[in-house]
Amino acid sequence: MPKTTLYNINAEQVGEIELSDDIFGFAVNAGAMHTMVVSYLANQRQGTQSTKTRTEVRGGGKKPWRQKGTGRARQGSIRSPQWTGGGVALGPKPRSYRFAVNKKLRRVAMKSALSSKAGASEIIVLEDLSPETYKTKEFAAILSKFGTDNALIVTAEKNENAVRGARNIPNVKTTLVTTLNVYDILKYGKFIVTRDAVAKIEEVYA
Repeated sequence: MPKTTLYNINAEQVGEIELSDDIFGFAVNAGAMHTMVVSYLANQRQGTQSTKTRTEVRGGGKKPWRQKGTGRARQGSIRSPQWTGGGVALGPKPRSYRFAVNKKLRRVAMKSALSSKAGASEIIVLEDLSPETYKTKEFAAILSKFGTDNALIVTAEKNENAVRGARNIPNVKTTLVTTLNVYDILKYGKFIVTRDAVAKIEEVYA
């Protein structure tokens, strides 16, 4: 099993923790992670964009000029796509961009993302995360002790002080084990996780 150092919030070493080899020592599958990232980003799209076709644009009922004899190209409506103010040909309409990823691939992608962080020594395991206040300044000071200002912070249970302290810091996000996703793991530099959260991750993905 891979081992990593256990820290307190003052960045002091307080011991070691063993990580599950099946989750944090998994053979990284880049294809699975790519599929999950594409799926995540696609699922964020609202798909509400809409343009009007020539049948939906107001006006244009009258033929602008007679068919023949004017020397100009024949036109049937001033709301055809080639006219200013006309309808849009083949424009976007409301649609869903969602696509499903099967459970097996999701698990492979999650294990691959966690293992990639472990392999790059970008995991920081905390004994506990209990800042005394919700002040952003205090939370930023905690991160600076670990030499990072770009991190995903994962806890087992909601920690109101941590959430409020981190939310105004750019490139820092807090999340729960239950809402953890591959995109966030790969997006942020450091993966800061509490010991309780590690146990919960290993329980869920064992």
